[in-house]
Amino acid sequence: MRQRLSSEPDRYRGRRRVPTPPRSRYAAVVTTAFVGAGVVALGASALPDAKDINQAALDEVRQAAVTSQDAAARAESADVASRGNDRQEASAESDVWLLPFQGYDLESSYGERWGKLHTGVDLVAPEGTPYVAIHDGTVTKAGWFGGYGNAVIVKHSDGSEAIYGHSSALNVREGQQVKAGDQLGLIGMTGHAYGSHLHLELHVKGEPIDPKPFLKERGVDIELQVEAYYNDVAAS
Repeated sequence: MRQRLSSEPDRYRGRRRVPTPPRSRYAAVVTTAFVGAGVVALGASALPDAKDINQAALDEVRQAAVTSQDAAARAESADVASRGNDRQEASAESDVWLLPFQGYDLESSYGERWGKLHTGVDLVAPEGTPYVAIHDGTVTKAGWFGGYGNAVIVKHSDGSEAIYGHSSALNVREGQQVKAGDQLGLIGMTGHAYGSHLHLELHVKGEPIDPKPFLKERGVDIELQVEAYYNDVAAS
């Protein structure tokens, strides 16, 4: 055998290792190699008559292939189910509460005003400013709602409801599922409004409550325009 000179190009230089197959398909790869080896072994014997092949051995090879393929399929199904469960658990653990938008002026709070109970907070901003859902829920109202003008009502999973009033336009429909941060509409001055603003109102057990302490307990400060959710994300 001729010795390769050091000046000759190294045919193996720069070769990459074959990557390891993903674990969910490992059984399938092993199956293919095993069946291929069996076929090669049978062919290498070069028997003149197919009747001379050991049928029992061939049946064992075939059965092993079927068993391995079944195992690969079960492993793949288990991976898919596991990923789905992980997503569901992450969603179930999420309890995000947000401000309806940023950069407003807090004009009126919950309480007595002009001899009547003002049942929400008024957040002043230019007409056409988008606002979003403060929490996940189902849209139970999207349309004209008396003195609220064009309004959206979202019922949350804990039973509380949020009313967004005086919109110039709406971006959702009744029955729609929304997530915290989904756009609901645009700020306006429809209904009984004396200027462009969003009237945000919260109900618990069908009765209006002061949104400030309710939301503060959930990490949202209306007066300081602070959201615990975004603070946590920024700090992480």
